[in-house]
Amino acid sequence: MGRMKVNSYSFGRIVVDGREYTNDVIISWNDIVNSRWWRKEGHNVCLEDVKEIFELKPEIVVFGTGYNGLMRVEKEVVEALKKKGVEVIEEKTEDAVARFNALVRNGRRAVLAAHLTC
Repeated sequence: MGRMKVNSYSFGRIVVDGREYTNDVIISWNDIVNSRWWRKEGHNVCLEDVKEIFELKPEIVVFGTGYNGLMRVEKEVVEALKKKGVEVIEEKTEDAVARFNALVRNGRRAVLAAHLTC
């Protein structure tokens, strides 16, 4: 697989490499990891929700916290990632998408975990 690219994002919809997704997604630098990312507590990201991200061994994880930024990443998630040497960025999904694209374009092992609505 080549480098992944998010073509567009709008409320409730993301297009990655020409394919549209309407559920929250986890995308790595070279693959769609989870096209139906579901969290135990909708607007809260806990360790259980990101197990597959740890398996990827990324350099950077960008959390897209939603159109209005309502999703929260628990402190223990951030601390666990940082302990593994992973940089963590949390931004509204629109900004997170732009950041992810730039990181991947620059050859970084980045992961985007994006909440598509609120």
